[in-house]
Amino acid sequence: MGRMEKEKLPITPAVRVLKAEKVEFTSHLYTYEEHGGTEVSARELGVEEHAVVKTIVMEDDSRKPLIVLMHGDLQVSGKQLARIIGAKNIMPCSPETAQKHTGYLVGGTSPFGTRTNIPVYMEETIMDLPRIYINGGKRGYLVGIDPKDAVRVLEPVMVKVGVEK
Repeated sequence: MGRMEKEKLPITPAVRVLKAEKVEFTSHLYTYEEHGGTEVSARELGVEEHAVVKTIVMEDDSRKPLIVLMHGDLQVSGKQLARIIGAKNIMPCSPETAQKHTGYLVGGTSPFGTRTNIPVYMEETIMDLPRIYINGGKRGYLVGIDPKDAVRVLEPVMVKVGVEK
């Protein structure tokens, strides 16, 4: 890692967790575009959008938060997820609520180092990838990790709730 890269490395709660858990990761800074989503980050990093994993903060009907980790090129079926976890319905949180639960700005939400302990659900096919790119806790900053490390640290419930966009 070059000296310049080291200086620019954001030290976010997510990075602190990854270091504490001895997760090997690569840092990828890119120019954040408002509402650009995983399409932009995949293009900027030169990786498949399928390997960029979104951290989606949702809530159930009793407003309990949960995080869903999903391939960038798919979306979450709230209906399927609600059925799996026994909730009436699941919907995305407002950006303000998501920020309150995670401590991160929307667009910079990482599943690592959230302010409160939030249950994590992971699309099971993420495990088929050799490497994933997931938010490092800041807009325009992804970390590349082995999905097995994400599972070890986050202990997610595996689900199959991804649907075509």
